[in-house]
Amino acid sequence: MGLGLMAAQLLSEQGHAVVLHARDATRANDARRALPSAEAIVTGDLDTIAATKDVAAQVNALGRFDAVIHNAAVGYREARRITADGLPHVFAINTLSAYILTALIERPQRLVYLSSGMHHHADANLDDILWRGRRWNGSEAYAESKLHDAMLAFAIARRWPGAFSNALEPGWVPTKMGGPGAPDDMDQAHRTQVWLAAGDDPAADVTGGYFYHEKRMAPNPQALEPALQDRLLAICAELSGVPLL
Repeated sequence: MGLGLMAAQLLSEQGHAVVLHARDATRANDARRALPSAEAIVTGDLDTIAATKDVAAQVNALGRFDAVIHNAAVGYREARRITADGLPHVFAINTLSAYILTALIERPQRLVYLSSGMHHHADANLDDILWRGRRWNGSEAYAESKLHDAMLAFAIARRWPGAFSNALEPGWVPTKMGGPGAPDDMDQAHRTQVWLAAGDDPAADVTGGYFYHEKRMAPNPQALEPALQDRLLAICAELSGVPLL
């Protein structure tokens, strides 16, 4: 079971109305069986700009959300793949789709972005964000994308002062992405995103924070640099044709 579904189950158990996202109809059916209490399931593969825009439209058709958790990602073992838009698959899903969904979904009160412990040793590499000048390295590409997600969270915190926007790392846990040998506690991995999204604890009423197991920690310093944040936003806006207002 993935962290997104685990978070959704816990939120539902706490009495919150939950909407899921699934890549395709088959996965949507699986998600419905796993969480029949879900209010709805939006469907679409986030590897293209057009499909990501459509997912945002599906979300907006359901009304304004209190919280959105940006959890979709592909992992660090990805081979080099280029999407129909001519973008690296890891970047398209992990970085650009999070930007597009943030820009297009009606502004919620809370935004939660999943980063990774691997982001601490990454460089944003905004000069070659599409890996056109470097030899492909899936692990580095993943770590960069998770740094980008933290940058996006902090950029939103700075630009949207009325919202709570935070990032977190769930730990290296034995999901399909993490692999069976991952050492961190699976029971803790989903709880921080639920804590930040639910709004049930005044301690979670913060913005611009980075968390691990509900404890604040320091992110990669690059994530906190407004100039780098703004440059990432500008790159994503140019690539997607979607401005962030």
